[in-house]
Amino acid sequence: MARTLPFEQAVVAGDAALRMLGVTASELALELEFANRRNGISQARRTIGFLDARSESVGESRSRVMFRRHGLPIPAQQGEVRSAAGEFLGRVDFYDQEAGVVGEFDGQVKYGRLLTSRQEPGDIVFKEKVREDAIRDTGLRVVRWTWQDLTGELAIRRWQHAIDEARRAPNPRATITPAALPAPARPRIQPLPTQPHHS
Repeated sequence: MARTLPFEQAVVAGDAALRMLGVTASELALELEFANRRNGISQARRTIGFLDARSESVGESRSRVMFRRHGLPIPAQQGEVRSAAGEFLGRVDFYDQEAGVVGEFDGQVKYGRLLTSRQEPGDIVFKEKVREDAIRDTGLRVVRWTWQDLTGELAIRRWQHAIDEARRAPNPRATITPAALPAPARPRIQPLPTQPHHS
């Protein structure tokens, strides 16, 4: 797939393979060696070098490609934000600790995942607002973008503006540490049952 698909599509599939199936860097390196003389191998190397198991959705994978397309450093992913007193304030999709900027990709599926059987969509939106306000109160800049922003320049301009603002402001009163990722479910390969022979 990395040899034949467009870069963005291959990254989406590759990130999912790393995250959900536990595909490792050494396994990918071995596959590159096997395919060393095949067409598209240079493209495959670029794609595999860009993969990240911390992308938890198609939108997050495409967001990383968006940063790359505009020539910006790729922010880290899945960070836990804590106040100066050590209080957990929330988890963010993207972050630049040094700059003091965090980013959130907002897809409808994300809010659907957060919704329990006893909650209304408005409850989740309110909870997200409280979380974001607490993060902003530390001095961190928060940038949000949606599916529509992935192909234009608006999200990138917002990100760059937030970085510029953060450079002129006092350091945030918060720390961001990488969040633990769930263990992937390695696929179980089982032989197909043999069919009885009929004479």
